[in-house]
Amino acid sequence: MLTLHLIRTVFYLIPLIAVYTIVLGTLSLASSLFSARGRFAHGCARVWSWLILATTGVEVATRGIERVPRDRSFLFISNHQSIYDIPVLFWHLPFQLRILAKDSLGSFPFLGWHLARTGHVLVARQNPGASVFKKVSALMRAGDSLIVFPEGTRSIDGNVGRFKGGIFLLAIEAGLPIVPVAVDRTRFVMLKGRLATCPGNVTLQVLDPIDTAGMTKEDARALAERVRNAIAGALPCNSL
Repeated sequence: MLTLHLIRTVFYLIPLIAVYTIVLGTLSLASSLFSARGRFAHGCARVWSWLILATTGVEVATRGIERVPRDRSFLFISNHQSIYDIPVLFWHLPFQLRILAKDSLGSFPFLGWHLARTGHVLVARQNPGASVFKKVSALMRAGDSLIVFPEGTRSIDGNVGRFKGGIFLLAIEAGLPIVPVAVDRTRFVMLKGRLATCPGNVTLQVLDPIDTAGMTKEDARALAERVRNAIAGALPCNSL
């Protein structure tokens, strides 16, 4: 069965996704010539996400999106099981989303160019704190939201790893409320380290927002643990 999924991925899905990426990436880049805010480009990213999910046969059940008001910016914090987490979140969260990524990704054709030119937060290796704070502040003024995977890597078994504390310190300093998001079963769609993509059912649960007002930098580590525990608690003990 895995061999059949691999053949389907290599000879059907990868060429098809390449077409989606080139066409929608070109439209996104063209729109950036007229507007750096990335509104139209975000629409391209959402269509790209929907096409990937539909083509692959991934069904997503969502819960809790109504908990989050639409009239302000948020920092969405998600666990990370698969590269499929990104299309799941972009298609199903009805917000103007931007991601935080390494600045080296900005040189990748189409996808990286899209990130670099349409308001996403690309982090420089030198003096990352100052550059990220400036970009996040601009993002908030524009009314956009940021999504981050603070584990830093994908989970193989679905267990939620330790969250890095830097983004939580940034949220406190910027006064950005946090929304924990629990994504489950995307790892079965595309296992870490494997190319084959499989159809599957995924769950996306949005948890109660956490206000960072009144917190100090000394609260960052405890906040990271609070958010991690909330997400881990929303995932089933056995997702098999």
